[in-house]
Amino acid sequence: MVMPWPWPMPDDHSFRALWDEPQHHDEDVRLAALVAQRLSADWSTRRQQITVMVQNRVVILTGLVANAETRRAAGELAWDVEGVTDVCNALRLAGHRRGRS
Repeated sequence: MVMPWPWPMPDDHSFRALWDEPQHHDEDVRLAALVAQRLSADWSTRRQQITVMVQNRVVILTGLVANAETRRAAGELAWDVEGVTDVCNALRLAGHRRGRS
C-alpha cells in the first residue's frame, strides 16, 4: 500500500516559497541609498571613488579614497545611518600599493 504524500494545509507555514521570505532586499536597497546620499553630501567623501553595497543590513564600502582620514570618515558616515548593523570598510588608499613579501 502506498501512503499519500502529506500536503501542507493553506495556513501551514512549513512550505514557503523564496519570495515569501522577509524583504531584506528592500531594506538593503534603502540603506544603500541613504549611505550613498550621505557620502555624496559630505565634503570629505563626495569626490571619492566609493561603491556602497548592503547585504543583510551590513554596509560594504569598496573603492579608492585619497587618504586615511577620508577612509575613516566614510566608515563613520555609514555607521551613522539608522538601521545599519555593521560596516565593512574595504576602502583602499589611492596610490598605496601593498608590498610583496
